[in-house]
Amino acid sequence: MSSHTLTVAGVAVDTRHWIGGARVASAGTFTDESPIDGRPLGEIARGGQAEADAAVAAARQAFPGWAATPPAERARLLRAVADGVEKRLEDLAIVETTDNGALLRSHRRGVMPRVAHNFRFFADWLENLGHEDFDTRGHTNHVSWDPAGPCVLITPWNAPLMLATWKIAPALAAGNTVVLKPAEWSPLTASLLADLAAEAGLPAGVLNVVQGYGAEAGAALVAHPDVRRISFTGSVPTARRIAAAAAANLVPTSFELGGKSPLLVFADADLDLAVNLAVEQYDNAGQVCLAATRLLVEAPVAEEFTRRFVARASALKQGDPRDESTDIGPNIHPRQLDKIDGFVRRALAAGARAVIGGERGEGLYYRPTLLTDVAQDSEIVQEEVFGPVLTLQTFDTEDEAVTLANDTRFGLAATVATGDRARAERVTARLVAGTVWVNCFFVRDLRAPFGGSRDSGVGREGGDWSFDFYCDLKNTVTAPEGWQNHG
Repeated sequence: MSSHTLTVAGVAVDTRHWIGGARVASAGTFTDESPIDGRPLGEIARGGQAEADAAVAAARQAFPGWAATPPAERARLLRAVADGVEKRLEDLAIVETTDNGALLRSHRRGVMPRVAHNFRFFADWLENLGHEDFDTRGHTNHVSWDPAGPCVLITPWNAPLMLATWKIAPALAAGNTVVLKPAEWSPLTASLLADLAAEAGLPAGVLNVVQGYGAEAGAALVAHPDVRRISFTGSVPTARRIAAAAAANLVPTSFELGGKSPLLVFADADLDLAVNLAVEQYDNAGQVCLAATRLLVEAPVAEEFTRRFVARASALKQGDPRDESTDIGPNIHPRQLDKIDGFVRRALAAGARAVIGGERGEGLYYRPTLLTDVAQDSEIVQEEVFGPVLTLQTFDTEDEAVTLANDTRFGLAATVATGDRARAERVTARLVAGTVWVNCFFVRDLRAPFGGSRDSGVGREGGDWSFDFYCDLKNTVTAPEGWQNHG
């Protein structure tokens, strides 16, 4: 076994970067640990300016050939990557569970199949991408999507491979080359993806992976003058720094920055459904950007809702995410656990009441928590915790519900539980959110636009919106006359 290879649950993972179709080591490393038990998994190559420069140079060199590759061939190669993901689904699932602590059953049944689907979907969309020509005073307008160039994609740790491929697949389909910087807390499946891409026949330099810290590798990548697109999922402060760096080179950016989403429960809702939707917000130990962490419940049903919620939430099993019966795994890192606990402690000190939870478990586990008696302007209501912590507030009128729902600086998603279709239409029309679910949660279709409003992000991706971002759109206008026949 090479000194640059670690073994995770029997799966070999290369710890080096993937640049220009080859493995590249760095002078420095960082330690990757499993949140399940805190065990070090290995030392990972720690990139910086030199690795960023090399990766962007490789992407730039590969760009003309990849951009000129016929769409049908690009689509074929993307489908070949999807085939590789499906063949190694179990390996990818166990490695990612070990690396970031999310449930193994979720990785097997939903997350990794979605990774393959990301590649297949954008391969299919590429082959059907188009706009009908239109006429202007006898002149023909033809719209085309031209590849933009090297793209830097910076992805989070909570769903590492799925969120990475949600960006990689459309960027590659559009004819761009990519430099991926995965989160340092969960880098391993990005390395495996590099292997799968090479095995699928992706040309050298089309996909590059640079590992390391945001302040080092990430900062060098987003400031590089040869980068033509930047897509980032993460925190608002980091997005502001990326935007400043991108502005110097006039590079378009796409940001998905999390949220503080509401779940509005009206008295006419199916209460069991509403409770199930609320308990679902503990998925992935609350480390989901879309999570509806603010439960807003109409006063007449609040007591009964709370009783049923406590019964359901108390039955959740917290433990080893590799166990099929586990419902909630660990949080990702000691720093994240400290952040979660700090939010809760400050809320309790300010007068909030913990109906359930409100404390740490062993290791990196935090008890599923529901806080009541919270003020609308309090930190716990206004700021993203990114852990298994929900708040519950009551409302008396529809107007009050909407006002509370919209009263944060975020606008990523919202969920509405009601038995009245007319009310659903009225309320959803007034909610500030990129996605609104009515009597359901987390139903996602890649044909739909995805993104947030306010501090939840800039731009939309999915379907044509992805290609609009990852391409330079061109309109070619042709006159009806004036052709010379030189045949």
